[in-house]
Amino acid sequence: MSRGVVLLAAATLALLGSGATAQAGAPAPGAAPAKSVEATYSERGPFEVTKQLGFGCCDSSGHKFDVWYPTDIGANGEQHPIITWGDGTWAHPFQYDYLLSHLASWGFVVIAPDNTNTGSGQEMLQAVDFLKGQNDDPSSVFYQTLDTDNVGAMGHSQGAVGTLNAAITSGGVVKTAVPIELPGQYMCTLNLPKPDAAMTVCADPQKLTTGSVLYVNGSGSPISLSTQPLPWEQIGPQSAQGYYGATPDTVQKATATLNGPNHNDIQGQPGCPPNDPGCVSGVQGFLGTLTAWNMDKLRGDAYAHSAFVSGAGELFSQTAWSNQASNITG
Repeated sequence: MSRGVVLLAAATLALLGSGATAQAGAPAPGAAPAKSVEATYSERGPFEVTKQLGFGCCDSSGHKFDVWYPTDIGANGEQHPIITWGDGTWAHPFQYDYLLSHLASWGFVVIAPDNTNTGSGQEMLQAVDFLKGQNDDPSSVFYQTLDTDNVGAMGHSQGAVGTLNAAITSGGVVKTAVPIELPGQYMCTLNLPKPDAAMTVCADPQKLTTGSVLYVNGSGSPISLSTQPLPWEQIGPQSAQGYYGATPDTVQKATATLNGPNHNDIQGQPGCPPNDPGCVSGVQGFLGTLTAWNMDKLRGDAYAHSAFVSGAGELFSQTAWSNQASNITG
C-alpha cells in the first residue's frame, strides 16, 4: 500500500457513513418510450408507502428492523420482492428514508436492521429471514405478499461491504447486490483506531459466484474512489473500478460513478438542506439508476434492463455518469 493511500485513509476514516402495478411508468410492450429509463425511475413510483420503524425484533445483536412497503401490499394477489438494507458506520435507516421510501414506491418491501455495524452482512440476511417468517404468519401484514424468490441487498459505505458479503454468503438467496460508496479494502486493514470491530471486515468480490452486482459511487467521495492507483491484482480492490474488475466475469456486473456527490449524499433529500456543508447534491441523481437496476433484476423489467447493456445502454450515454462499465449483453 502506498504512503499516499495510508494518509488518505487516516484523514477520511471518520467519514465512513455518518451517521397500480410495479410496471407503471414503463412503456407497454411494443410502445415507444415516452421518457428515458433514468427519468422514469427517478420519479416516485405508483405505490403509496407505509414506513414502520422498529417493526420487528431482532437481529443477532438485538437491533430491531425498520420497514418500508407499499401501503396496499398484496393487492390483487401481487407479490413484492424484498430489498435488505445495510447502514453506513454510525448511521441509522431513518437517515436513508428518502431513498428507501422511493424504492418501496416501486413495489419493493425494504427492510433494514437499525444497526450501525453491518459489515459482515449477517444482520442483513437475518432481516430477510425475519420477512420470510412474516410471509408465513397469518397475523402479519406481509402474509403471503412477498416474492421470497427475488431478494436484493443494498447498502452504503460499511453497509456496502455488508451488501457484498451478504450476497457472497447467502447461498444464492440474494439475487442482486448494489454496494453504494464501497470503501477500498485498505480501510479494513489499516492499523488505525476504528469505531467498532466490524471495520475490520473486508469484502472479497472474487468470491461472488451467483447473481448480479452494480457498484455505484459519487465522484466526490475521498473513501470510495472511482479508479485504481494501481491494478487491483497488485493492491486489491481500492475503488469501484477495482471491485468491478475483481468480480468474476461469470457474474452479471456493472459499475458507474455519479458525477458530483460526496460520500454521504445518498443519505439526503433531493437537493441539499441549508447549513449542510457536507452535502453536494443530495440523493436525486442516484434514484433512477438504483431503482431501474432493481426493477430489472428483481421484477424482470425489460425496459429497465436496456439501460445497463454494455456500450449500448442508456447509462453509457448519460453525461451525469462516468466510468461506466458492464458485461451485460442483450
